[in-house]
Amino acid sequence: MRPWSYGGLSLAAAWCAPAPAPVVPHVAKAFRIALRIRHGSGVALTFDDGPHPIGTPAVLDLLHTAGARATFFLVGEQVERWPAVAAEIAAAGHEIALHGYRHRLLLRRTPIALERDLDLAAETIAAATGRIPVWYRPPYGVFSAGGLALVRRRRLAPLLWSRWGRDWEARATPEGVARRATTGLRPGDVVLLHDADHYSSDGSWRTTVAALPLVLEAIARCGLQCVGVTEST
Repeated sequence: MRPWSYGGLSLAAAWCAPAPAPVVPHVAKAFRIALRIRHGSGVALTFDDGPHPIGTPAVLDLLHTAGARATFFLVGEQVERWPAVAAEIAAAGHEIALHGYRHRLLLRRTPIALERDLDLAAETIAAATGRIPVWYRPPYGVFSAGGLALVRRRRLAPLLWSRWGRDWEARATPEGVARRATTGLRPGDVVLLHDADHYSSDGSWRTTVAALPLVLEAIARCGLQCVGVTEST
């Protein structure tokens, strides 16, 4: 995820872009976009932009060691490149979700183009993982009005996040990522991380992998567990 500039955008265009999503939750609430899950003792670790041939297996190994479950928002074009890695995510028991086929801003896509993108993404991901995604997060966390309506007509559940590590940034450090992702953590939080650098700073997945043990330790210290986004109570 590269940082998004809001210059010149109206509120209607930018209402759920990456910065407003966690910072202005009442805006997302008005459009009924979930930022959190309903769980009394768990948080949802979510990973965007994968799969990645090195980053994803490294994340999977850390999650396995910690006995943690996560949700992976996969990009169809990357699943097409690395289907075995996508299959490994599902085989490890993690939740499979949809991040589109092409990682492109919804504000610049027509409804017809987006519909084709969602079809291709769902088909590609299902073929590789054996799972039909039910959760959707748009590229860059930005919904268009038409895109949101289309997602809901297709019975996909839109989900953004309540906390993020900003791990895609070139200057991000493992300690900084972990601190941003977990300070003030509480049950029901959705944490955004990235297991791939396809659309972000080169090698940023290494920062995520180095930060993940710190994130998992902080979650455990809070007496919380890592759950899939559908594991709500």
